Amino acid sequence: MAENPAYPVGLRLTGRKVVVLGGGQVAQRRLPALIAAGADILLVSPEATPSVEAMADAGEITWEKRPYTEGDLADAWYALIATSDPQANTAASTEAERHRVWCVRSDDADQATAWTPATGHSEGVTVAVLTTNAKGRDPRHTAAVRDAVVEGLRDGTLVAPHHRTRTSGVALVGGGPGDPDLITVRGRRLLAEADVVIADRLGPRDLLAELPPHVEVIDAAKIPYGRFMAQEAINNALIEHARQGKSVVRLKGGDPYVFGRGMEELHALAEAGIPCTVVPGISSSISVPGAAGIPVTHRGVAHEFTVVSGHVAPDDERSLVDWPSLAKLTGTLVILMGVDKIGKIAETLVAHGKPADTPVALVQEGTTAAQRRVDATLATVGETVVREDVKPPAVIVIGEVVKVGPDPSA
Repeated sequence: MAENPAYPVGLRLTGRKVVVLGGGQVAQRRLPALIAAGADILLVSPEATPSVEAMADAGEITWEKRPYTEGDLADAWYALIATSDPQANTAASTEAERHRVWCVRSDDADQATAWTPATGHSEGVTVAVLTTNAKGRDPRHTAAVRDAVVEGLRDGTLVAPHHRTRTSGVALVGGGPGDPDLITVRGRRLLAEADVVIADRLGPRDLLAELPPHVEVIDAAKIPYGRFMAQEAINNALIEHARQGKSVVRLKGGDPYVFGRGMEELHALAEAGIPCTVVPGISSSISVPGAAGIPVTHRGVAHEFTVVSGHVAPDDERSLVDWPSLAKLTGTLVILMGVDKIGKIAETLVAHGKPADTPVALVQEGTTAAQRRVDATLATVGETVVREDVKPPAVIVIGEVVKVGPDPSA
């Protein structure tokens, strides 16, 4: 007897309780879409990947650090079960059935009451594909159909793309500042063909939700002062998977060569004899100020802009930045990775001649739905960051260009 097809439906989850069991790769892929849908998300898991942990730290989800217990699905509208404990998954699935909660299971789709479709987005349209015909629930086939429809929508033809030959090797892909639409066409295509994706926390995380289940996602998130994956481990992972004949994408935030350590990875791959493709990305140093209404240059105001890393304080002997010279420039200064050091940076610039009333703007989570802009001056920025609880990632813009756009408070 043929299996009945699944009934497709769009869930409106704004303000409704969604329970996610397990904080691993599956949760990391699915949570961004649930957050974007406005769901009230409860994560139950003893552990979580650094990226999932960052979502909890940012207040996007509520995380209870414990295993699943009976009653966790009470009052839920939807549940995603993705723990590494089969018994817990089965018990939770049974509870979901009893409470009539639609439930997705990452370990056993046949025991689930709902399936997650392969999804993609184009020009305000969400494409969701489920395959339940004679081919079975083949994630590669489902993802291929999704990709064909989305690409057809993007180029206006609705014709499936030409078959591309997948080759082993590594692609260092700049994912842009955060908005998934700001990745390059080439970067998106390489991502769609990947077997393995090694992703940074600052990369466009929504793109991970479009990956089919067979793609292995390795979290290389470097959360400040938290857990991190050493650069050597990242290099080794790239080499190991490429040597297995897999297509590997190193998905990085911004551009691979703008404070992204891309050249270090390229050197390691070259030494190992691994072919590597570099796909430039839109750097947050320009795009994030632009998204906040700040041009890094403006006629009659700034004829140059300088981008520096602020992860090392000016008085640190490891610093390679000539801060006294920067204080004498009349153009725009853009600082990346400098939120926790901006007070000392501002003091140093003023001490070397930069006017204390020079405008400063801090743009947090630029180009994403969580973007916010905080304005100050060099004299006040240190206390402003603390008072306004500005968190990384944030791009800092110093100079008169901060004032040339529309009033951000209007």
